[in-house]
Amino acid sequence: MDMIKQVKALFASTLQLGSRGTDLDASSTLLGAIPELDSMAVVNLITAMEEHFGFIVDDDEISADTFETLGSLVAFVERKLDGSA
Repeated sequence: MDMIKQVKALFASTLQLGSRGTDLDASSTLLGAIPELDSMAVVNLITAMEEHFGFIVDDDEISADTFETLGSLVAFVERKLDGSA
């Protein structure tokens, strides 16, 4: 499974988006566009990513830009997996 599919599935599952999650693509706006994506959901999503992908996210690595679009979230995960984030 490619990275965008993995992140999209994890995002939709964590936020319990149901069928709305299938419409997401790399350019889909997340923050401000998905009501379920509140501060607690961000924490839950970070925890889910850490568990699924096996990396640790430090507080100073996260910004609103990370969650701007699905593509920016995928790019963050790819940087973490490459060790450059």
